[in-house]
Amino acid sequence: MNAPLTTTLPAAQPQKPAQPLAARYAATRQRSQALIAPLSAEDCGAQSMPDASPAKWHLAHTTWFFETFVLEPNEPRFAPFNPAFRVLFNSYYNGVGARHPRPQRGLLTRPGLAEVLAYRADVDARMAQLMPTLAARPDLAALVELGVQHEQQHQELLLTDIKHLLGCSPLYPPYAATALDAPLPAARAHAWLPWEGGLCDIGHGGEGFAFDNETPRHRVYLQPFELASRLVTNAELAAFVDGGGYADPALWLAEGWDWRTAQGIAHPMYWRHDEGRWQAFTLGGLQPLQGDAPALHLSYYEADAYARWAGARLPTEAEWEHAAQTAPAHGHTLEQLFDVAWQWTHSSYAAYPGFRTAEGAVGEYNGKFMVNQYVLRGSSCATPPGHARTSYRNFFPATARWQFTGVRLARDA
Repeated sequence: MNAPLTTTLPAAQPQKPAQPLAARYAATRQRSQALIAPLSAEDCGAQSMPDASPAKWHLAHTTWFFETFVLEPNEPRFAPFNPAFRVLFNSYYNGVGARHPRPQRGLLTRPGLAEVLAYRADVDARMAQLMPTLAARPDLAALVELGVQHEQQHQELLLTDIKHLLGCSPLYPPYAATALDAPLPAARAHAWLPWEGGLCDIGHGGEGFAFDNETPRHRVYLQPFELASRLVTNAELAAFVDGGGYADPALWLAEGWDWRTAQGIAHPMYWRHDEGRWQAFTLGGLQPLQGDAPALHLSYYEADAYARWAGARLPTEAEWEHAAQTAPAHGHTLEQLFDVAWQWTHSSYAAYPGFRTAEGAVGEYNGKFMVNQYVLRGSSCATPPGHARTSYRNFFPATARWQFTGVRLARDA
């Protein structure tokens, strides 16, 4: 779901692409295939849970996007690589037609990985023929850009889904020797950073790409608030676990407590207790838990319960974005905004004032999911480089924990 963004940029001044669209298309497509280099064909075909997808499916679906939305309406004498793929690799676009059930993607032993890679090569060759026309077709260029950004999202999903798959094995096999989620340098000591609040603008309002759910830019009013200078660490989360936080219903939302009880959850995902010490499964395999590293893979329910235990709360998405945009001007150092963990906010995922979905099947991309989900901000260690920005709105249901999600605390000033 992204990571050389080490400084914050105002939404009106987004990071501009460093390469022409055709070059970024090629680089993105190559990166997707590079991500499966450490995997076997068996790894690429397995599905560990309904919310995850096989790596092979991610490779095929992102190719399906370009074939269906770009090539089909624009390629002279269009013919699909395989007509059956229109159903097999459609994710949630009802306007396109029938879909293979999501929980059964792991049952698709055919086509094999080799055929999926041949599918990618075929579509890439055909896209190369179309690229010279983009300069005269801004509408088509915007659709290709959306496809590139969409594939970057799936690169992150591919990594999180592979981690979940490998984490289900009692062998705890590593994805790669050097893991993206390996222990990071310790952050500085925790501090509360104040903001005065008042009227502020949030949402994407400048040049450069943004998903439709980031618009329109609009004005909100904020009460004075404080934001933690860094993310919650493993050591801080371990104190919550060891102090009985998962066993105290007073800390949990009612629905969260029911979920925790039904699932038998007593600690963060990928943690295991062995011989008196905590360990965590990473993309590099099973490792000792690093206390000063940011805590990862927390659901909204866990994040909210921890915040209550710590005498704080989760920030709203408007507070997070306003702080990220204005931190340098306030002389504040907000660490770990990007490239570490998606950060839960207290905000339900909903449309901004004046939001309108795009026409056609592409309009299903974001708008129809604006219910029963919470917004996350920032980006994670699995987010492709250059993909995130201060206005980016990620979203997941409150139970989701297989993504690289963490906690930044807030409180009223």
